[in-house]
Amino acid sequence: MRQGGREQREMTVLSAPADAQSAMSGHCDPRFAEVREQFERNFEAGLEVGAAFAAYHRGEKVVDLWGGVADDSSGRAWAEDTLQLVYSSTKGATAICANQLVEQGKLDIEAPVAEYWPEFADGGKETMPVRLLLTHQAGLAWVDEELSLDDVLAWDPIVAALARQKPLWEPGSAHGYHAVTYGNLVGEVVRRITGRSLGTYFRDEVAEPLGLDFWIGLPAELEPRVAMLVGNLGVAPGDAADEATRAVIDQFMGPESMLGRALTVNGAFTRDDDPAAGNVFNSRRVHAAELPAANGICDARSLARMYAACIGEVDGVRVLGEAQMRDAATQRTSGPNIVLLDMDLQFGLGFFVPSSLMNVGGPGSFGHAGAGGSLGWADPDAGFAFGYVMNKMATTIAEDVRSSSLINACYAAVAS
Repeated sequence: MRQGGREQREMTVLSAPADAQSAMSGHCDPRFAEVREQFERNFEAGLEVGAAFAAYHRGEKVVDLWGGVADDSSGRAWAEDTLQLVYSSTKGATAICANQLVEQGKLDIEAPVAEYWPEFADGGKETMPVRLLLTHQAGLAWVDEELSLDDVLAWDPIVAALARQKPLWEPGSAHGYHAVTYGNLVGEVVRRITGRSLGTYFRDEVAEPLGLDFWIGLPAELEPRVAMLVGNLGVAPGDAADEATRAVIDQFMGPESMLGRALTVNGAFTRDDDPAAGNVFNSRRVHAAELPAANGICDARSLARMYAACIGEVDGVRVLGEAQMRDAATQRTSGPNIVLLDMDLQFGLGFFVPSSLMNVGGPGSFGHAGAGGSLGWADPDAGFAFGYVMNKMATTIAEDVRSSSLINACYAAVAS
């Protein structure tokens, strides 16, 4: 896989110690030496098992770091080509695909979804505009039907169920996080317009032109490169989840809660779960499927490069024009997110935009975070784009101190 990127400045090369647990490798522009030091401090503080961070500044890669352990059970070291499942950071890639079609005049966000996907008109949804899918306002955060995990991974069954589903709240009256179904809803519109699955469209129109190691539907031959997640949603690594802790988790994320239903598609991800198998997102069956909201697999440099190409040219490639990028990053929601515990998380056209929960970069910034801590983000005014991936799952829903400390160090480097 080619990975582009001109380097205008000499990059500092980090040597890797023999001990894989403490190994730090990569490249860093001398101006960004503090970023490397902060990356190391995150490991020294026990915040990481394995992780990678990359940053672009005004179209040039200035930071590309990785270290630690990719597989805690075997001790396999995190290598330069290690890939990581990034959960909802995938939504940013899906949003780029939809916004490309808007820019090309092939998708009208104010047109009814049913204009592109006729079956979607069922359940009183015949006039719902596409915009509500991108802004998590459609009221389709899960389906009432009891689907199996295989139904969700196979695509057609969950898409058909979403077409039949009556909205769970009045569309447009509130926004609530469509944790998994966002990818099926937006992905099916993309498929109806282009004749290609979201994963295929993304490869053709975004990943290949930019040389990204980023997959929505991972080829089998790349499976050995994937880092294994440590921990699971709502449970920190090593957390015994005692009775009191489990009660709190169930209150907010349990099977009867709105967030629990959204995260599991009303139980599909837990209905046939084998607790002994660990996190199902470590499984080949999930990696092979296309879940355009939740199972993108990539490295940090690909996340950063993708967002860099949203805000400017990278080696002659730009994936969103200036006007569409600014429109996509314009806040379209307000008030509490009724699925995500009434938190202040706001959306543009498929992207997170600055809020009290996600206060990263300047006012024109945008991107998407993923469960456990992964993040892809861009600040068009400062010219920064960032990618952070890790395998140690954090339990916080707000900004992750690991990535925010690295991003803050990047801003400090150009301010000094």
